[in-house]
Amino acid sequence: QANLMESGGGSVQPGGSLKLSCSISGLPSPALCLGWFRQGPGKEREGLAVLSTTGSSTVPITYANIAKGRFTLSEDNAKRTLYLQIHNPNPEDTAMYYCAAEPQCARPIIESFSPHQYKHWGRGTQVTVSS
Repeated sequence: QANLMESGGGSVQPGGSLKLSCSISGLPSPALCLGWFRQGPGKEREGLAVLSTTGSSTVPITYANIAKGRFTLSEDNAKRTLYLQIHNPNPEDTAMYYCAAEPQCARPIIESFSPHQYKHWGRGTQVTVSS
């Protein structure tokens, strides 16, 4: 059974930095489409970054326009862990952050920024940005 678990959320001041983690288990194939999403208060869930991995190689990460320059997605294949670094957060970044997995990314890759493309989700980790 697939299990995705996010961690690392919390309260952070504007201009700080935060690194979220997502541990992945129970998915038989190392080949996956992995994504980070967030959902702010009263907002729809939105995609931030997506990568396609075979376990030994990774297609270059694709970022949503809202994430470019301030969010960095990385992975540790050996630990089956996905990371999201948030640089210089601001109050608009306050949201529940989720990781998601699907056996294969959609084509074109932009379609993989839709939450509907993913079957497996973590429960999320809350990030609150305030001074």
